[in-house]
Amino acid sequence: MKGLFGLLLGAVLGASIALGACGGGAQRPMSMPVDKRNEITALWTQIRDWRREAHMDLDPSPQTMFQLRLRTPKDAESVCPENHKVPATCNDVCELSNAICDNAEAICKIADELGKDDDYAQDKCTSAKASCREAKQKCCTCSDKAEP
Repeated sequence: MKGLFGLLLGAVLGASIALGACGGGAQRPMSMPVDKRNEITALWTQIRDWRREAHMDLDPSPQTMFQLRLRTPKDAESVCPENHKVPATCNDVCELSNAICDNAEAICKIADELGKDDDYAQDKCTSAKASCREAKQKCCTCSDKAEP
């Protein structure tokens, strides 16, 4: 009887330890926001790399961030006049601005999925929109200087 009790106790303890080590199903919901935040970080890091490549400060100005806090990524892009033609000398900076704005849109979409209470995601969205705005301004300024 003692042997059977010991086996049974060992099986119960073993199962408890295994379940505890696996964490059960409670960890899966926590990983989704972390994965989404990692995606935001990767997109935001690309924006900083592109800003450096475009000879811009790595981070947007606080003033631009404040102006765009409640606006959409598409609002941030609206800088150049409609039918704006990009001269060949400005292709690089204007293509970088397009890439930055694409990433801003992706970041803000993920931030919306995570919700308005996710400060990290919302702050990265605001920063990305401000980067989009500043990059578009740089494209327009380049174009204005290049035109005869």
